[in-house]
Amino acid sequence: MDSILSLAGAVSRRRWSGILLAIVAVAGALGLRTLLEGLGQFYYLPMIPAVMITALLAHRTATALAVALSVAVNLTLVPRESLTDAATNALLFAAVSWILAEVCWAMRDVQSRARDLSRQLAAKDAMLNTALAFVPVVTLDTRGAVQNLNPAAAALFDLPEASAQGRQFALLAPGFDVTAILAAGAPGGALEARDGHWTGLRPDGASFPLSIQYGLAPDADGRPHIALCLTDLSRWHAADAQARELHAQLNKVWRLNSLGEMAATLAHELNQPLSAAATYLHASQIDMEKAGVLGDSALRTVELAKGQLLRAGKIIRRMRELLSLEARKLDSERASSMVEDLGPILTMIGSSKGVAIRLDVAAGEDQVQAERIQFQQAMVNLTRNAVEAVGDLAAPEVVIVGRPVSDTHYRISVEDNGPGIPDDQIERIFQPLTTTKSGGMGLGLSVTRTIVESHGGRLQVSRSALGGAAFSFTLNRETSVENA
Repeated sequence: MDSILSLAGAVSRRRWSGILLAIVAVAGALGLRTLLEGLGQFYYLPMIPAVMITALLAHRTATALAVALSVAVNLTLVPRESLTDAATNALLFAAVSWILAEVCWAMRDVQSRARDLSRQLAAKDAMLNTALAFVPVVTLDTRGAVQNLNPAAAALFDLPEASAQGRQFALLAPGFDVTAILAAGAPGGALEARDGHWTGLRPDGASFPLSIQYGLAPDADGRPHIALCLTDLSRWHAADAQARELHAQLNKVWRLNSLGEMAATLAHELNQPLSAAATYLHASQIDMEKAGVLGDSALRTVELAKGQLLRAGKIIRRMRELLSLEARKLDSERASSMVEDLGPILTMIGSSKGVAIRLDVAAGEDQVQAERIQFQQAMVNLTRNAVEAVGDLAAPEVVIVGRPVSDTHYRISVEDNGPGIPDDQIERIFQPLTTTKSGGMGLGLSVTRTIVESHGGRLQVSRSALGGAAFSFTLNRETSVENA
C-alpha cells in the first residue's frame, strides 16, 4: 500500500511540475515576444520554443497546455480582422507546434533508448573485460607475430607485454603455424597438435601443456587478424596424473587382496588333502614298525615325506597370514570425501561402457570409521560390476547412494538398472572362485565382502529402485566427532 501511495505521489508531482513548466515557458516566450515588438510584428512564432521546451522536458498534458496558453495569449493580445482569420492562425499554430512536439518526443525516445543501450553495452563490456582479465588472449597478424596480449597471457608465458609484441608466436608455442588457419578461413575453432595439445615455452626454458582456440576478425583497417584463447592444461594434467596414481594404487591393493583371498581359499581347500596324506603316512609308519628291522629304511623315508607334508601345510598357512586382509586400524573419514575422490576413476570406468555414474552421497553427518584405500577399492569393485551389468542397455543408470540410517550407522549402496541377481545365485556370488564373467577369477565380490566385514559391516544384495541390483553395506559413524 505504501508503494502504491508513493508511486501516486510521484505521478502527481510530475504532472504538476509539467504544468508549471508549461506556464513558465509560455510566460518566457511572451516576454521574448514583447522584447521583439520593436523589430516587427511577431505573433505565434515566439511561442513555438515554449511548446518545444515543454515537449522535451514534460508530458503530453503539459505540452497541450502550452499550446492552449499560447493560442489564448495571441487571441487576447493580437487583434484580428475576422474570426475566420483568428481561427485559421490558431489551428495552423496548433498543428505545427504539435508536429514539432511529436518530433521532440521521438527525440526523447531515441535518447532514452540510446542511454539504455549505452548502459547495456557498458555492462556487457565490463563483463567481457572481467572475463578476459582471467582468460589468456593473444592476437596475431597474418605473419604469426604477436600484436597484443592481455595480462593473463603475459603472466602465462611469464613475459612483459611490451617485449612479447612483434615476437613470433611459434617461439612461444613451437610448431604453431597460422597458415592452416588462414587457408581454412573458418571463423573459429580449436587447434590440436599431433599429440593432442601444444607445448608452451617460457623464457627460463620451462614448458607446460597448452590448449589453443582461435577466431578470425578484421582489424581497424579491414585486414584479418587472429585471436587466440589459451588454456594452461598443467592443472588438468596434474589431476589426471593424480587420478591415474590413485587408480594404480587401488589396482595394487586389489591384486594383494585377490592374492590374499586366493591364498585363504587354497589353504582351506588344500588343508584337508594334506591332513589326510599325513594321516595315511602316519598309518604306514605304524605298519612299518611292525616289520621290525626290515622296515627301518622305509620308515625313515616315510617320516621325511610326512615332515615335508607338514612343512607344506605350514608354508600355506604362513602365506595366508601374510597375504590375507589382516585387521587394520580404522580412521575417522568423511564418506562423501572418500567417494568424491574416486570421481576421475569412476569416470574412466563408466566411459569404457558409455555409462554416466551419478553420485548421491549426503555430505552431512557422514563421519565414519574406515580404512580409506580399502573402502575405495570396495567401491571400485562394486561400481565396475554395476557398469558391466548395464553396459549393453540403451539407457544405462548407475548411482552411488550414501545416507545416515541411524545414529551409529551410515549406509552406502551401488545401484543399477541392469538385469539384477537371480534369487538362486545371491548366496553363490560371494563365494571365492565363482564368476559369471568369461575370463573372470571370481574374486571381486569375495574380496569386497572381506573388506566390508573388516569394517564391521555386511555386504548385502537386493532389488534396486532402478530395477536392477543394489549392493549395500553400512559403516560405523563417528557420532562423537560430529557432535563435538
